Amino acid sequence: MFVTETPAKHDHQSRSSNEQSSKAVLSNTHSLLEPDSFVPRHIGPSSNETREMLAALGFKELDELINTVVPQQIQLKRSLHLPASRGEHHVLTELKAIASQNQVFRSFIGMGYHDCITPPVIQRNVLENPGWYTQYTPYQAEIAQGRLEALLNFQTMIVDLTGLDIANASLLDEGTAAAEAMHMCNAIKADGNVFFVSSECHPQTIDIVKTRALPLGVEVVIGDHRTFPVDEKVFGVLVQYPGTFGDIHNYSEFFKQAHAAGALTVVAADLLSLTLLRPPGEFGADIAIGSAQRFGVPLGYGGPHAAYFATRDAYKRQMPGRIVGVSKDSRGRPALRLSLQTREQHIRREKATSNICTAQALLANMASLYAVYHGPEGLKRIAQRLRFLTQILAKGLERLGYTVRTSSFFDTIQIDLGKKTAAEITKVAETHRMNFRYIDAHSIGISLDETTMEKDLVDLFHLFNGGKAPMFSLTELAAEVNIEYPATLTRTSAYLQHPVFNRYHSETEMLRYLRRLESRDLSLTTSMIPLGSCTMKLNATVEMFPVSWPEFNRIHPFAPVRQTKGYQILFQQLEDWLAEITGFAGISLQPNAGSQGEYAGLLVIRAYHQDRGQGHRDICLIPQSAHGTNPASAVMAGMKVVAVACDQEGNIDVADLKAKAEANKETLAALMVTYPSTHGVFEETILEICQIVHANGGQVYMDGANMNAQVGICRPADMGADVCHLNLHKTFCIPHGGGGPGMGPIGVAEHLVPFLPGHAVVKLGGENPIGAVSAAPWGSASILPISWVYIAAMGPAGLTQATKIAILNANYIAKCLESYFPVLYKGHGNLVAHECILDLREFKSVTVEDVAKRLMDYGFHAPTISWPVPGTMMVEPTESESKEELDRFCKAMIGIHAEIQAIESGMVDKQNNLLKNAPHTADMLASENWDHPYSREQACYPAQWLHEYKFWPFVGRIDNVYGDRNLVCSCIGMDAYTS
Repeated sequence: MFVTETPAKHDHQSRSSNEQSSKAVLSNTHSLLEPDSFVPRHIGPSSNETREMLAALGFKELDELINTVVPQQIQLKRSLHLPASRGEHHVLTELKAIASQNQVFRSFIGMGYHDCITPPVIQRNVLENPGWYTQYTPYQAEIAQGRLEALLNFQTMIVDLTGLDIANASLLDEGTAAAEAMHMCNAIKADGNVFFVSSECHPQTIDIVKTRALPLGVEVVIGDHRTFPVDEKVFGVLVQYPGTFGDIHNYSEFFKQAHAAGALTVVAADLLSLTLLRPPGEFGADIAIGSAQRFGVPLGYGGPHAAYFATRDAYKRQMPGRIVGVSKDSRGRPALRLSLQTREQHIRREKATSNICTAQALLANMASLYAVYHGPEGLKRIAQRLRFLTQILAKGLERLGYTVRTSSFFDTIQIDLGKKTAAEITKVAETHRMNFRYIDAHSIGISLDETTMEKDLVDLFHLFNGGKAPMFSLTELAAEVNIEYPATLTRTSAYLQHPVFNRYHSETEMLRYLRRLESRDLSLTTSMIPLGSCTMKLNATVEMFPVSWPEFNRIHPFAPVRQTKGYQILFQQLEDWLAEITGFAGISLQPNAGSQGEYAGLLVIRAYHQDRGQGHRDICLIPQSAHGTNPASAVMAGMKVVAVACDQEGNIDVADLKAKAEANKETLAALMVTYPSTHGVFEETILEICQIVHANGGQVYMDGANMNAQVGICRPADMGADVCHLNLHKTFCIPHGGGGPGMGPIGVAEHLVPFLPGHAVVKLGGENPIGAVSAAPWGSASILPISWVYIAAMGPAGLTQATKIAILNANYIAKCLESYFPVLYKGHGNLVAHECILDLREFKSVTVEDVAKRLMDYGFHAPTISWPVPGTMMVEPTESESKEELDRFCKAMIGIHAEIQAIESGMVDKQNNLLKNAPHTADMLASENWDHPYSREQACYPAQWLHEYKFWPFVGRIDNVYGDRNLVCSCIGMDAYTS
């Protein structure tokens, strides 16, 4: 029996003493209080391994190494003020309590977001499978054939449904895809300055288009397409199909007028409706954009969702984003790869067609696999059922005395409430856990979706009939319905005829197809992916669990904020934690990619200058070593790029920076700087660099790509940065998903807080916000719990330790390999930061690409190659990899070095050798025709550990040049090539 007593009052000194004693006891027994401590599970090296690596570097203590690597003047002199680390079960229990404060209502809101059914076979085997979500962007195509096939399926699906010639492998969301379309239209027809947007486009899309247009000097005209006069000033028009209120328009005549004036035409189309409706390509569209969300991707409070972008063949080289194409491998067999825009930003920089670096590969794959699973007939049945239910709803509401304003519709209708008010209906609806779209005082919108059941219609009729059963049945209403559209709107063309969309409709076959694709891809489930600047670290299972919770993933982004208290708590806590980690005063979680974070940060700087009457400031200084998205983002934000030189050590040339800052002091807007530098060094002059920019009237934008070397040790704001974007898909554990999703929140200093991004639908942002940069108010909200769990589970000490180990691991690799491959840049103490650049340029007969392909035979994904310096490899091991894995990678590189030396010395043929023929596939090994001067064992099992486990590349080396010259970007094309 326990007796609860009122605690006696004690003097302050005694209470303080007791608290200190209690804290000491808790500190000493922490491991017992948290038996499932997350920190040692996230950090790869054990304490013994850490000591061994330190000894190899000549240090006794980890802090001794850090104090040598990181300049003393920027080091944080205290611990991060964050909640202490908690065990995995503790963190999930706490997050579940937060999530339970979200209310999951039946959503009838629409506006481009629809609840849907994720087939369990796709949810379990793709969305929740690390073999799919821990892959990197498929730059090394030979070990990425699985997801490339799924993305090729995605492109084929989009091409078929839109009726256009070519599609990319996804963009970030529908709103930004519309903005990209505007930008592309303007690039093609540069003599116009007006972009027309139909007032029936979704409001968030209009918001983003206006945001994008402003710094480019484009005039956006919003109006009715039926009355808008298109003239030579108009370079493009954008319409919604069906419209945001549900109306289906025939745009053929309007598009003829636009084309006659020389304008390009863009359609934002609902993908599912295109199984029934005439596709955009057949009524004159030059570009079609939209969202693939309703193809099996959860609502997720707004994301992540894959947008699509399709266009005519004539414009393929102006199209933004990634394109998957078909080439051939070393034996002439079909092989998939990224085509055309593979790393466009790094090549074209400020002349790039877009600043988007990656997109939404994981979600695009889910959408394409949804189409594979259902097939054309299955998709059509879903669409027909949806059209059927919406017609029943419209008939029933008309019988109840309401006016349906929408005459021709797919899944959305606008209801005139007569004497009733929208507020009254909304209030009653919420008591039934339903959400409608509030249009105006006396009208609402209702959108149905794949999850709508007959019971939902019955409940809706009860609600609109004052809580009473109506005097009619669903059967009666169904008898009055005709789901056919007029001939001018009806689709007659076939779609999804390729065998892949017609084979895998049983779960058994689908499961096997998914596993086959997965087996062709190297992911973190296979080995370390040591990509410099890309931070491929552990995406822990505990972090991924909440993504599938319905409290997070079944909420519409425009649900009333009062229903999303759990999300609001999570947002506030995450913002507070990120503000403490960076030192900034304000955080915006809206940017849904690193590129969007760059863009948003520069727009905030632009707004700040304008607010002070300094709108003429438009010069952006960017180091020559910068990530390619930096100059592309600057141009998108209306700035002019001025390059700053780097010295022989890879650091920013301070004298050149000062000269160019002073030369442009009247127009200097910003400096974009990456820290530690893109060359993997903590530059000693960072404080001086920031001071120079500020002294000349500019703001400092820090690219957060290398934040994994800063957390807990130093902070961007303390160095003088005014803005910094954070790659949550790098530093804070959101997985890369084979090329997306990502999140790129920005942190800003106090004077920039008023300009944080706003939104047209949900009020948020600063007092004087820039427009929306993402379609959803909080970007890809449903993956933010991943970063929340990571920070909560690691705690301040764990986060700091992770950074220190990341720096240790990089220096250990640099030390192990420097006598074989010179480390190009080093900082104080002859050390690197969290990544190192290995120089391979001295070899005459072997290229860095040869080494990358040979690493596949050893079971590794190559580090980042030929960037930021051609002919080099940039290696970032992260804190998650053990010493055993680091040693394995180093042994592989040392083994390859010996193979290179044999080629360079003339001991082996300079063409027919292990590196030039890499990678070697299983069927090569089994072939009777082995015409190489080395053994099968040397080719496929060059290291002992490969006998225990071997990852086999699915294809031989791919011919990149052939792929670009013979561009094939759909499944049908691949069949034709094979034949």
